[in-house]
Amino acid sequence: MRTPLTYPLRAAALLFLVTGAGACSGDPAADAYGNFEATEVVVAAQTSGPIQRFLVTEGQQLAKGELVAVIDTTALSLDRQQLQAQRAAVTARLGEVGEQLRVLEVQREIAARVYERTKRLAAQEAATAQQLDQAERDHRTVLAQIEAARAQQRSVGLESAAVEARVEQARDRVSRGTVLNPLAGTVLTTYAREGEMVNPGQPLYKVASLDTLELRAYVSGAQLASVRLGQTVEVRVQQGEKELLMLPGTVTWIATQSEFTPTPVQTRDERADLVYAVKVRVANANGVLKIGMPADLTFTASSTAP
Repeated sequence: MRTPLTYPLRAAALLFLVTGAGACSGDPAADAYGNFEATEVVVAAQTSGPIQRFLVTEGQQLAKGELVAVIDTTALSLDRQQLQAQRAAVTARLGEVGEQLRVLEVQREIAARVYERTKRLAAQEAATAQQLDQAERDHRTVLAQIEAARAQQRSVGLESAAVEARVEQARDRVSRGTVLNPLAGTVLTTYAREGEMVNPGQPLYKVASLDTLELRAYVSGAQLASVRLGQTVEVRVQQGEKELLMLPGTVTWIATQSEFTPTPVQTRDERADLVYAVKVRVANANGVLKIGMPADLTFTASSTAP
């Protein structure tokens, strides 16, 4: 489950867009303003049971595929063993029905020969009508028994397939007791503790990759024509009172629809103030950028040229 961390601060963005104020005193006015976001992943339990081991702490760096939690699946393992025993019993029944069919096939051959011989004898008046009826009845009885055994074989086969599916389902539920981290990143929040009882879908922790963040900013309709996907922009982040960090960024997304800023539109004049959201990917190799940190961006002259 993926949900973006958003800090639009639309009212502030509109104020900057309308006034053209700089990100910091004395600096040239920026083209857009926004806040940094990260795509977060909420890792949830996929089976039920008490948490036997929970190896996650907030702020921890996790590698992809790293073991983060173990959920006790003893009850599920016992259910699986019971299903495996049931599968063995059904398999044994299936074998018994197969043996019964083989015996009945032998009896059918004998009954068929007796019936044919009795018909020939009856035609030669060497056998009575009662003997012919008995031979026919025996033959038909064996055929009916064979059909019943085949129907039972089909029924037991379906039961065996159903039990096999339940065994595989139980095996899958047991395997889900081992939780692996889905992506490399930093643990933002934990929601569980060792020893707690969890159910499928219950959140365990939240992780996000902070190596690259996205600056969500807003541009006016007049600026939209100068923004392109893949465009290089200059991102400026205020550090302290005077220090200004300048980083390159790449435009990765441009909204297809405009939106009002601020959201609660009160007057007709405010309805005329439409902006478009853009996302700019910025590398955060040294970790100085934080989620929610404000920044402004400037479209470089080379990147906006037609």
